[in-house]
Amino acid sequence: MDGEAATPRGVDQAALGQIQPALQGVVDAGDLSGVVSLIWQGGREVQLNLAGKRNLETGAPMTRDTIFRIASMTKPVTSVAALMLMEEGRLRLDDPISKWAPEFADMQVLKNPVGPLDDTYPAPRQITVEDVFTHRAGLTYPFTSTGPIAHAYHDTLGEVLSIDTGPDAWMKALASLPLVYPPGDRFHYSYATDVLGCLVGRIAGKSFREFLFERIFEPLGMVDTDFWIPPEKMARAASVYGFNDDQTALAPRHFPARTAPPGFCGGGAGLVSTLDDYLKFARMLLGEGEVDGVRLLRPETVRLMRENRLTDAQREIPFMNIPMWAGQGFGLGVSVITDPEKQAWMGPGGRGAFGWPGAFGTWWRVDPANELILIFLIQNNFALGPGAAAQLATGQRMGPRMALPMFQRLAYAAIGAA
Repeated sequence: MDGEAATPRGVDQAALGQIQPALQGVVDAGDLSGVVSLIWQGGREVQLNLAGKRNLETGAPMTRDTIFRIASMTKPVTSVAALMLMEEGRLRLDDPISKWAPEFADMQVLKNPVGPLDDTYPAPRQITVEDVFTHRAGLTYPFTSTGPIAHAYHDTLGEVLSIDTGPDAWMKALASLPLVYPPGDRFHYSYATDVLGCLVGRIAGKSFREFLFERIFEPLGMVDTDFWIPPEKMARAASVYGFNDDQTALAPRHFPARTAPPGFCGGGAGLVSTLDDYLKFARMLLGEGEVDGVRLLRPETVRLMRENRLTDAQREIPFMNIPMWAGQGFGLGVSVITDPEKQAWMGPGGRGAFGWPGAFGTWWRVDPANELILIFLIQNNFALGPGAAAQLATGQRMGPRMALPMFQRLAYAAIGAA
């Protein structure tokens, strides 16, 4: 544990002091291997917490520079990259993606989202750039659908977090599958941001990974963020754990060792990062596109990014079997709180607070109304096979899922904004 940073006036020290013991209790109960969390407010660090181990087998502790697989926390980074191109006039939200991805020019849509793959009709319109920003392209993931399409996605594209084909081959394979819903119809969580990353590469005329390094990682000094972990950094990597079959103990989940970056650098879930690297990215967004004298986006672009774009009807549709959009919407790559009184599924927050989590339990939030950034990093496995979304509420010990809302509640109580 570390709480050495200066504490701004107005912070409830008693509430702040509850966070570390609460997180340590989840670790001690055997529900998580370890946790790294941060409260950053008003231009300074309020509290850093380090609990547990990054590797249970070696006993290596969680440290500030531990490297995490951040999964879908990749999506906001990809969205920023695309917004940079939009500022340069190289893409527009209403552009059809077939302008750069002709594979998607003539898509078919399933008549029944869980029905036969050959029972389709022509898409009523093209998929647009805005559709892939907002997960309204009609694409899916294996774990957010059921029926034949979920298995077709898994069989055709492989494991969500272990794709290793080239981006062009991946785009062709994805476009060969029918859409689950017509473009623009609804928010359906999907590979849409991976498509957006591929578009960034094609529009920029270089690899997506190269673009991120040149335009985001190097300017911000994000020195440990990449699509792979080089051998010399592996000792700092947090191992991923999940419960064994009888739910009694944590067991490691192994990922292929790499000697080079993967063939597919997925804009939806591919990145690894550290607390301080992602803090730089979050501070840039809190600063409306600028941090430490480095500007990536214009203020008006960041404000556009965090504006809800879902219709009222679309927000009535559950997200992965939960009514998440009550008091909340989705902008260009991030969720955003529209009504703090009604919002219940992403933790407390001020109006306009935004972010997006990752499948291994990583989470972050920028809350402009409270000048606040919260970051919470764990490595808890969640299987992403066909139909997995239907199992979110069952079949797992509750400890890992309770740690984040506990941190959120105590953090907001500490800063007096609960």
